[in-house]
Amino acid sequence: MSFTKNIVLSFVLVGILLTCGSWGFLIHKTTVQLAVYKLPKQLQPFFYKQMKYLVANAGRADTRRNTDSTEAPRHFIDLEKFGDNAAYAMPFDWDSAQRLYTRDSLLLYGYVPYEIVRMKTKLTEAFRSGVGDSILFYATDLAHYIGDAHVPLHTTENYDGQLSDQKGIHSLWESMIPEILIGNYQLYDKHQATYLQDPAGAIWEAIRSSYMLVPEVLAKEKEVTGKFPTDKKYRMQMRRGKEVRSYTSEFAKAYAAALGSSINEQLLKSANLIADFWFTAWVDAGRPEIGDRFTKMEKKVFKNERKVFERNELLKDSLLLSKKEPPRAAE
Repeated sequence: MSFTKNIVLSFVLVGILLTCGSWGFLIHKTTVQLAVYKLPKQLQPFFYKQMKYLVANAGRADTRRNTDSTEAPRHFIDLEKFGDNAAYAMPFDWDSAQRLYTRDSLLLYGYVPYEIVRMKTKLTEAFRSGVGDSILFYATDLAHYIGDAHVPLHTTENYDGQLSDQKGIHSLWESMIPEILIGNYQLYDKHQATYLQDPAGAIWEAIRSSYMLVPEVLAKEKEVTGKFPTDKKYRMQMRRGKEVRSYTSEFAKAYAAALGSSINEQLLKSANLIADFWFTAWVDAGRPEIGDRFTKMEKKVFKNERKVFERNELLKDSLLLSKKEPPRAAE
């Protein structure tokens, strides 16, 4: 998505990054595909058959910000604005949060964990209704917001390093580095969708984990910046008739190396929690049957593809849909 807050044009990245936002479309699309592989067999046929739709629309919530003025605060939460230790002190439910902080404050400083719980309720209702289009709509948006909750800079008022003279770090962390390095990422882990006894608690745990990464995200950029002269850290390019400044790939790679595996780990945590929320919504709806079962051929294709996933070779075998251009409509 184009980030949760307005990013100064001089730091807009080139190429595909110009249309990306939190996690970038690349990672939003990747996490929903990985989540499908983690679902139980009862849900696999429906979600796998509609995986291209899910992937294609993974960034829809970001696009909606262009026409819906109420959309932006659903993607982030500036925890510092809610007081000391807010990540542990804020109530889990929306009504209590409104009473404690006021609705206006939540709309101003963000409420992504509450939106995730709301979307989970909507998805549960959609499963009960048995309407496939509704299930897909809410599953896709729910996945997007869960992804946002795993971006550290979506949990802080210093969302783009603008308070620490690091403006542009948002896109660097969530979009540019994954675009460059996704071929090196581990996209497989053994997690299988797990029922969440406390969905609100689960998403707040994710928020806390993301927030704990903020100091390192900022400190490592400072550390690497100290080793790069300005002309090696940035490059100037013409975009749409304007000269804009972007990071060099050398700096992005050095920063990524300093961070270690943390971006990859957040990607996996995001995919795992998406699968957990989808599964939990389905169980809470009474485990309804949805969609058609696999044909023998479809089942074989799915099993083979999942083996590729387990070997961490989706990109190698051209099966990672985020690196393709899938159709925009449900099939």
